[in-house]
Amino acid sequence: MLTAFALAGLAAAQDTSTTTDTTQTTDTTTQDTAPATDMAAPADMSMPATMSASDNYAKAQEFAVQADVAYPVPFYDRTLWKASVDHAYYAAAMEQGNRDYNAYLAQLYTKTQWWINAYNAWSKLTDLNDTEKQWASLSAAKLAYLALQRGDTETARMYVDKGMAWADSASLQAIMKRLP
Repeated sequence: MLTAFALAGLAAAQDTSTTTDTTQTTDTTTQDTAPATDMAAPADMSMPATMSASDNYAKAQEFAVQADVAYPVPFYDRTLWKASVDHAYYAAAMEQGNRDYNAYLAQLYTKTQWWINAYNAWSKLTDLNDTEKQWASLSAAKLAYLALQRGDTETARMYVDKGMAWADSASLQAIMKRLP
């Protein structure tokens, strides 16, 4: 994909035609050099800071649906996932007491594999439902594994304990067996 992008840019730069209709050349060049790696760039990139909490929440959901379709694996660095998380963050920040907004932000952090933010977001919530407990436990397991990999058994144990308080999992059990 990147090669096609680079070649299209080079071809446009080497165009030596003496066409007087620059609109046609410009339109073709713009079309040919659009990034091929992120075809799902949102058409409406509204600034979350200028929107209401409810509008940000709705946009976050809209971008998440588009991102699910556009990308095979969810990561925050993908345009639509970033837009979704950013809008959810603003909604949660604007109405800090709104459980739905905060739970959705935690879910998006988990889905986009931003483990520390997911863990922190789940930790702030009370009365998690069973699905949320599983997501929270997953974030704790990922962080416990990372702590164990760097030799920080004390932190790994803290994440395992918190994760087990949310929901028992095979991952947490396996990590616990590796702790002294």
